Amino acid sequence: MPIAGASLVDDNVMVGYAKSQIEDAPRTDADGELSPEDEDALYTHYGTEPLSGTTGVQTTDDRVGDGQGYDTSGAETDDAMTRSEEQVDVSTGTGQAGTARLRKWIETEDVQMTVPISREKARMVTEPITDANRDAATSGGDLTEEEHEVTLTEEVVDVDKRVVPKERVRLETDVETEEVTVDEQVRKERIEMDDDNSGTSTS
Repeated sequence: MPIAGASLVDDNVMVGYAKSQIEDAPRTDADGELSPEDEDALYTHYGTEPLSGTTGVQTTDDRVGDGQGYDTSGAETDDAMTRSEEQVDVSTGTGQAGTARLRKWIETEDVQMTVPISREKARMVTEPITDANRDAATSGGDLTEEEHEVTLTEEVVDVDKRVVPKERVRLETDVETEEVTVDEQVRKERIEMDDDNSGTSTS
């Protein structure tokens, strides 16, 4: 069978063909050489092309002993593995956290103020008879009964109320920044080398 795509696993050669396909392959002499016709028949059976510059049956994989690794898990070969891991990308967006509103209502409270007021009081004044008031003093009878009255006045408190604007109230927003811890699980690939001589190494 064509050796292309085969790999060495321990002391065994692993090929990518089904057992039934191998059993149905054209038979040749195990100790003889393959003729060009036999080679063409084998490549046609397995659906492959001859390796460039190769004549006869290839008895070993060209990659064995060349100092480079290759993929043993399938037909696609590579000289190295790629180790990948998940990475957490964190971004922020704006969402509604709540609402704030202004509400105005009317309440009644008692107010006490001290207001000065003026009022008249009567007091009796006695003055001696002089040349200036003698005529007025003797204008009446000698002995009489009389009443004299004076009107007293005072200031009255007049209470009135009016609406006076006191202040303006509005809503504003401030931005506060805080640290938030994000916990997330990420997956990462690990590559381990098994070496019979030096042990195990992990990346």
